[in-house]
Amino acid sequence: MSDLKVLRCAIYTRKSTEEGLEMDYNTLDAQREAGEKYIEAMRHEGWHLIPDLYDDGGYSGGNMDRPALKRLLDDINAGRIDIVVVYKVDRLSRSLMDFAKLVEVFDAHGCSFVSVTQHFNTKDSMGRLTLNILLSFAQFERELTGERIRDKFAASKMKGMWMGGPPPLGYDVADRKLVLNSEEAKQVGHIFERYIALKSTTLLKDELNRYKFKTKNYISRTGKLVGGQPFSTNTLLTLLRNRLYLAEVHHKGKYYPGQHQAIISHDVFNLAQNIIKQNAGEKRKRTWSIKSPALLKGLIVCGGCEGAMSPTHTRKKNKHYHYYAINSYRQGLCESCPVSRIPAGEIEAVVSGQLKAIFASPKIIVDVWRDLHRQNPKYHESDLHDAMRNLGAIWETLFPEERKRMTQLLIERVVVKSEGIDIEYRADGLESVIDDLQQKLGTIVERKSV
Repeated sequence: MSDLKVLRCAIYTRKSTEEGLEMDYNTLDAQREAGEKYIEAMRHEGWHLIPDLYDDGGYSGGNMDRPALKRLLDDINAGRIDIVVVYKVDRLSRSLMDFAKLVEVFDAHGCSFVSVTQHFNTKDSMGRLTLNILLSFAQFERELTGERIRDKFAASKMKGMWMGGPPPLGYDVADRKLVLNSEEAKQVGHIFERYIALKSTTLLKDELNRYKFKTKNYISRTGKLVGGQPFSTNTLLTLLRNRLYLAEVHHKGKYYPGQHQAIISHDVFNLAQNIIKQNAGEKRKRTWSIKSPALLKGLIVCGGCEGAMSPTHTRKKNKHYHYYAINSYRQGLCESCPVSRIPAGEIEAVVSGQLKAIFASPKIIVDVWRDLHRQNPKYHESDLHDAMRNLGAIWETLFPEERKRMTQLLIERVVVKSEGIDIEYRADGLESVIDDLQQKLGTIVERKSV
């Protein structure tokens, strides 16, 4: 018996809410007691309970942001734990993705874990098979619950009910319903009237800020005072496009009659939308007629002479053709130049494809997901999953100037050679792009969560 290897066991307990934790004997105590009895029964195999307590009371199993779990993982990484004992598998995590991460940590440090009530441990192949089956069913149950919630949410929206989110200017929320705020409603009406008169969000923004108009002031879910900021052109456009002011509720591209009172008439709303469309068309015309943003301006160079290739264009039969070309004063002077000019659309498509591949790479996805979830644990995992799957598509949603800026963050230069192109990336480019993507992805997830 003296040759028996001592296996250091830690018991992890968790309860989703704080209800009942003040009692002398609570559910965490019950979980721990069951774990202690199990370890005692395995003493003949060398199992030994360490004195440290790993109790997470009032923490959800939907994420890994739990103090006791973090301490447990630190001790596993330090090689101080051989076996983790839990009452049920879902005490460790309710997320299949998070559980997979935990298993990786356990395996990397030779640590196994045991479920007291589900009678398996990961030291043998049968235990691992049982674990995978249990996790699959747990994930299925979680997704099924999510579907039920989403179905209920959709049904409520179709009935015109307010389902939460930041309240718009002109309304307050009372008993989960939008209630007209008469003073703010006057402001909304004034904004629509002045936009129709001025026909410019820039002029309207300046006018509203001169007279100290502010965005909606409200209390967030965390109890913080939010809003009350000067208007920007973007916030104005969002307000002017909001069909909520017609007493309509939006859900998945469709609008349903709302249970709240309208502020704007259909005639006024439609007039504002026509002006918005007209302005957008004029802006597109100006963009194309003056200058199309050159994605690779300042980045693309000739592989022969190292000289810059500048954006240029020509017009034939009422069509514009865009190129990157060697500066005119050097054309014909350098025999080593492999290509004097290259179609802008072709080379920009190649570079854009490379960037989209980077955005959709596992490293980027994992880094963005981990950091975003750490910063905002309130986000639902399903929302994060949906957004992550479409991470590469974020590029398509960016304005030309945003694409150019992100390209400049990531790429040092693009070298044109006779056999193709070489893309040289910045050493710190990925960090900058990840920060950008977190902000944009956070906005998408926030929009989905509302």
